[in-house]
Amino acid sequence: MDNLFAHVNHWHWWALAAVLMVLEMFTAGTFFMFMAVAAFVVGVLLMVTPLSWEAQVLWFGGLSVAVTVAGRAFLKRRPIATDRPTLNRRGEQYVGRNFTLDEPIANGVGKIRVDDSAWKISGADCPAGTRVRVSAVDGTVFRVEIVDK
Repeated sequence: MDNLFAHVNHWHWWALAAVLMVLEMFTAGTFFMFMAVAAFVVGVLLMVTPLSWEAQVLWFGGLSVAVTVAGRAFLKRRPIATDRPTLNRRGEQYVGRNFTLDEPIANGVGKIRVDDSAWKISGADCPAGTRVRVSAVDGTVFRVEIVDK
């Protein structure tokens, strides 16, 4: 097993960092980026000082955990600003919009046609044709309130 890893040098770790960054581009979230940083740092350490392959793997594992924890904490304190904050939360895009009921709300539940899909709604009982406003979203259910005419 020693012969297999005997020729690992800093370029191998930097190549792993590059591969991890490419993987980051094709996935959602920021997981592989933190491991890429750890691989790059192990490459720098290996360039500065000789390390056994066991030490390299331990450094990589430890740095991956440390950089991931630090990076997540940093991103939680400083969220990424966006001009479309509800992009991946489709239901929240409809909060505040008014719709006309095609079907009545009975026993507090009903359905509403929104654009090209049907959504479950909950709110006060009312007949079809009533104007309602989406006030909140609970999972995939719109909470609606009657709009005064």
